[in-house]
Amino acid sequence: MFKSVPITLITGYLGSGKTTLLNNILNNKDNLKIAVIVNDIGEVNIDASLIEKGGVVNSKDESLVPLQNGCICCNLKTDLLNQINDLLEMKKFDHIIIEASGICEPIPIAQTLQAVEDAYLQYKMPRLCYLDSIISVVDAKRLSAEFNDGESLTKENIEDDDLEKLVIQQIEFCNTIILNKIDEVSKDELNKIKTIIKALQPNANIIETNYSKVDLKEILDTHKFSFEKAATSSGWYEALENEEDEDESGEVLEYGISTFVYERRKPFNREKFVNFVENFPKGVIRSKGILYFDEDERMSFMFESSGVLKDLYEAGLWLIEEEPSFQKEVLAQNPDLQKDWDPEYGDKMVKLVFIGQHMDKESIIKELDQI
Repeated sequence: MFKSVPITLITGYLGSGKTTLLNNILNNKDNLKIAVIVNDIGEVNIDASLIEKGGVVNSKDESLVPLQNGCICCNLKTDLLNQINDLLEMKKFDHIIIEASGICEPIPIAQTLQAVEDAYLQYKMPRLCYLDSIISVVDAKRLSAEFNDGESLTKENIEDDDLEKLVIQQIEFCNTIILNKIDEVSKDELNKIKTIIKALQPNANIIETNYSKVDLKEILDTHKFSFEKAATSSGWYEALENEEDEDESGEVLEYGISTFVYERRKPFNREKFVNFVENFPKGVIRSKGILYFDEDERMSFMFESSGVLKDLYEAGLWLIEEEPSFQKEVLAQNPDLQKDWDPEYGDKMVKLVFIGQHMDKESIIKELDQI
């Protein structure tokens, strides 16, 4: 009987417990035959006894596949697809686990795997594999230190601010979060961490554990991953989409964690906005949204911040700047755009969501109103 092989992607920054989780999965009691693709074999210490048990056999059997000298979210995409294809052709594995490097972004990997599924559908082929779940392993102690004390995450081959951005991305884009090493933090610290995680990613299943011990039924063969749901499940996205009718809508959670949306129609002055970013408000953990500038009102920009890292990039022309026939076609296909359409500004707007701890919301709004 034909069975599509599920793929689980495990992400998490270095030292969070990914490899321990992997060893626990391989040491399963259900005699599952699991193939493992590891982005950097140097990071992994697979238990030798599991090789004998058949969870991971020797390298000649190719069930442990190292992908080195690059990252599977960028220059090793083709290698990743080739290795998945080779494993599927063996027809002896019940599950494929991909352990991403600690510096991998989850979205490009998921896009690569989604493209495989789409190709099966396009050519009316049997779906040989599918992305079953994306798991983010989070070190409770390390995250507590970051948000309690403002300490930077430990440098591991990349800059601190880049790593902080990766941690937030890994939390935002997943369907399961394994909150590991919970015994190393107090109950109050743990509750605070969970509040922050839920603000960043309110829809993921959070599993609290030590030594990455989990019930495999919660993470394997779950059929829980949906690219569309994952792309729209983060806290910032929900805040932008589900805001109240009034300006500066928001939600106050526990431990001083809160979210709010700033929305205006008039453009920003670029110089003043750059100054705002350079003197960014304290307490903001994550922000993201769309804006435009008075020097060129035709172009929209995306702005986002993850910890201390800030990014601003062009997002294309506003729809109101396009040809009327094209506008009409797009508006007909997107009722939500019609809802936000303004008689004067069209779809032009400044709309930014802020997620943070002990943020001075009124002060931030006042600053933005003066830009």
